[in-house]
Amino acid sequence: MQSLSQFPADHLKKIKYVLCDIDDTVSTHGRLTAEAYGALWRLHDNGLVVVPVTGRPAGWCDHLARMWPVAAIVGENGAFYFRYDPSSKTFHKRYEDDVKTRKKNRQRITQIAKIILGDVPGCALASDQLYREADIAIDFCEDVTPLSASDISRIVLLMEQNGMTAKVSSIHVNGWIGNYDKLTMTKHLMAEVFDCHIESEKDKFVFVGDSPNDQPMFHYFPNAVGVANLKNFESQLRHKPAYVTESEAGSGFVELADALIASREFKIM
Repeated sequence: MQSLSQFPADHLKKIKYVLCDIDDTVSTHGRLTAEAYGALWRLHDNGLVVVPVTGRPAGWCDHLARMWPVAAIVGENGAFYFRYDPSSKTFHKRYEDDVKTRKKNRQRITQIAKIILGDVPGCALASDQLYREADIAIDFCEDVTPLSASDISRIVLLMEQNGMTAKVSSIHVNGWIGNYDKLTMTKHLMAEVFDCHIESEKDKFVFVGDSPNDQPMFHYFPNAVGVANLKNFESQLRHKPAYVTESEAGSGFVELADALIASREFKIM
């Protein structure tokens, strides 16, 4: 991973779409700082299309799509995208699975969650579980005493043994039934809403994240960036981003936003 300062200014200038994780990428220790929220607005005001790509639940994503200066949001690790159009006051939801499938999957993952909670002492359903539609989130450090690496691995194993896809974020282990991920739904969003086919336009994208569940995005996007706290997971990463910020979490996101905006004033000699 190279320092963000090595990101060529002429490449930065080509970026149109800013895809970003939320927890410990835009937020810092669970809080959204004034500087990070201001960076979202500055990106928006400079004509960049900002799309959070997160593991957070549908209930949060409904709110963020309406209230933040973002063009859309991909949630629950790719289970859906939501988009709010303030000019027409219309809200669009697009899910990977239909209502019948989601209902059936919900019954199954509720059963699996009970198995995990009974097998791994100290873990808990995430406090935002009530607002989820397609997955379960097992908290290992957000609102519980931090669990060991072996406990986290045990949660992942139990999900996988029960037919789930499992991904580890900086705070939760997320599990769902299906083969989708953050990248697959992001591709749907870009093609269906922005008429943009990512495969041929990768130079227009930057993705910024902080944890192992961002690896599909790190691997796919040549301009991927990690905030500095990603280094805490470096030994767990098969796929790393090309660049890393000097600062952690929300301050790292601000660092990237500053670089993108400054590039708009950069003139190639």
